[in-house]
Amino acid sequence: MNRYAWTTQMQVRAAFWRAHPHLERRYVNGTRRSVLAPQNMQPAGTRVAFVDYVDALERMGAISESLAGKVTL
Repeated sequence: MNRYAWTTQMQVRAAFWRAHPHLERRYVNGTRRSVLAPQNMQPAGTRVAFVDYVDALERMGAISESLAGKVTL
């Protein structure tokens, strides 16, 4: 059994957006639907909140140090 609550980048991102529904999200138009814009296109406040969130998850032991070091918004 895995000791971490989240083990993939997708899980961390999904948990972040569930925990922060009030934060602005930017989208880009795809060919068939709008998709979430890459990390560097997100507002600075949203990016800062994500970094703080990941840091807190790692300190609590909810994610591994390795995942904390590579996860992106």
